[in-house]
Amino acid sequence: MMHREKILILSGSLGDGHNKAAQAILEAARFYHPDVEVKVVDFLEWTHPHLHSVGKYCYMQWVKSLPSVYGYLYRKTREDNTLSYWFKRMKSFSTDRMLELLHDYEPTEVVSTFPGAAAAMSYLKNNGFTSVPTVTVMTDYTDHSYWIHPCTDRYLVGAEHVKKALLRYHVPEHRIMVTGIPIRMPFTQTYDRSELRDKYQLDRRMPTVLVMGGGHGLIGKQFKSVLQSDDLAAPVQFIFVCGRNEKLKQRLEEELGGGKTSHRVVITGFVDHIHELMALSDLIVTKPGGLTVSEALALELPMMLYKPIPGQEQGNAAYLVGLGAAIEARNAAELKSQLLEVIANRSLLSELKKNAKSNQSKEGAFHTIAAILETKHHSKAAREGLHVAYANV
Repeated sequence: MMHREKILILSGSLGDGHNKAAQAILEAARFYHPDVEVKVVDFLEWTHPHLHSVGKYCYMQWVKSLPSVYGYLYRKTREDNTLSYWFKRMKSFSTDRMLELLHDYEPTEVVSTFPGAAAAMSYLKNNGFTSVPTVTVMTDYTDHSYWIHPCTDRYLVGAEHVKKALLRYHVPEHRIMVTGIPIRMPFTQTYDRSELRDKYQLDRRMPTVLVMGGGHGLIGKQFKSVLQSDDLAAPVQFIFVCGRNEKLKQRLEEELGGGKTSHRVVITGFVDHIHELMALSDLIVTKPGGLTVSEALALELPMMLYKPIPGQEQGNAAYLVGLGAAIEARNAAELKSQLLEVIANRSLLSELKKNAKSNQSKEGAFHTIAAILETKHHSKAAREGLHVAYANV
């Protein structure tokens, strides 16, 4: 009797990208393969039910307060070396909790969109606790040694240069597939900009800038000088998305709301229609997280990437700037000067949009779920080939 395909996706809540990728894969599975059962589990919450919230808070404070330290450790452990080896040797999860999850769900494949989960699955396989096929979905346009583990059956990456980087880690080429980073379906659709602007009571003709990244307080106060500047020749619509950062939302409303500037300012908290706000905008100012920039590319939205955190955000920014789809602003002064230039220079904005369109990847989630479902047969064939090779020795 054929057993039902059951995919277990292990995500992590350090940043939003890992969870967003997991949700995109879940959504694609339900749409393209409704007969396949999929379960998403937050790896950190499952393995550390009482500490994951504290750990998430400490991580964000560390990244915000000491980005240079974070960047230093990231660079020092990016390649395979003694330090990265010891980092990967540190077992930061409960074996019993992981085995309980695998026993209860009985997955036919395990997918990790979080590097710590990939490390845990490799540990369990390497020590004989499980033989389930495992897939790692890398959620940035860069590489790091902590994603790479000996018992991973397949790596799914966002771009060709990431595949080449994995080859330098001596990952066999047949284990790497360039699928594109998985994004949710609403970001792959085509929208009528004028209709969306009417829907949200915005001016159809006014240049519109979407500002994101406020969920963790990473963007906000830098825009006060921009909005109060006389250098903008014509009014601009600014949409500030503050996420769940209520303090930031309240402060921006006090400083920028109520007609305090000559520009149109819309301030909102967490929204579930961010795809529509992206589709109606001319430019997005954001932190360069892997999922956010992939969503913007899919919607052909030019990007201004503000003050990327040393590490994966710098890698994402370099990739997008290299494509000609984004501009990087490394500090508040650059943010102001470059924002003024882009808004005034419509040809530059058109060039950014054209490059975003030519490098978009709308099918990432579709290719990802197809590769996941094929991995079980791929790893079985590899094992059988290995047995034959040994038999002939």
